Amino acid sequence: MKHISTTLFLALCLSILASATLGCGGGIKDDPILRLSAEEALAEGKSLLEQEKYNKARRHLIHAFEVEPNSRSGREALLLVADTYYLQGGRLNFIQAETKYRDFLNRFPTSDQAAYAQFQLANSLAKRIGRADRDQSSTIKAYEAFEELMRLYPTSEYAEQAGEQIRLVVDSLAEHEFVVGYFYQRYGNHLGAIERFEYLLENYSKYPERDKVLFYLGSSYREGKTREYKLKALSAFKRLREEFPESEYISDIPQVEVPPPQEASDGDAETQDKDEGPGEGSEQRSGAVEENR
Repeated sequence: MKHISTTLFLALCLSILASATLGCGGGIKDDPILRLSAEEALAEGKSLLEQEKYNKARRHLIHAFEVEPNSRSGREALLLVADTYYLQGGRLNFIQAETKYRDFLNRFPTSDQAAYAQFQLANSLAKRIGRADRDQSSTIKAYEAFEELMRLYPTSEYAEQAGEQIRLVVDSLAEHEFVVGYFYQRYGNHLGAIERFEYLLENYSKYPERDKVLFYLGSSYREGKTREYKLKALSAFKRLREEFPESEYISDIPQVEVPPPQEASDGDAETQDKDEGPGEGSEQRSGAVEENR
């Protein structure tokens, strides 16, 4: 009786194992995508992509690449996989798109589609640029990617568009400098604000709102207690009037009261120079900040 029970138990286990094996085998065998050649999967993936069925298209395209990764069909499929992520949109999909475009460039650096892949890689980064008061790491990476396209493929059809995108990305970086400077000014860190505004004016000459920067730069200098600060406030406001005579900020320029120069004996001159204004120490600090950026 014990022998019969053991036999029945073993038979039941073998039956369950066989059913599981057949089920798994049948699942693989019955997947219609896996029956397709690379060319067939590519054609179907492109058709689904045109219908904006990105997830379904991606499955066919991935199969086409995996079947023949180094063939013309495989290369085209890998690039289209990246396109499905980019066209589907959303932050996570743009991250996936960047990864796939980079994978394509690493595998096929001499492809006739390399310039397109580099352009789309940069666009995938640009799509993730956040607000000016947020982290700008994606903005910097996008700038570098567009610059790389201009360097590697200066005569490509994407070079002109890359130049336009670079200007937009640079404006985003400049706006970030302004927003940080404005934040410093609002909370009384006028030296920090001055450093940001001066850096912006020096390094982003094509920033479209330079009049705004000059106004807040002058306002920050005006808050200083020394004669030197007041004179620099007047200088900033003078530039605003001369360079942007139609600016809306001109009517808001405040009065600046400049204290008279203090008389000092020869023995006190050196001490007074050290106490007055931002001086060389502040300028060196600003330079250090710029170097660290």
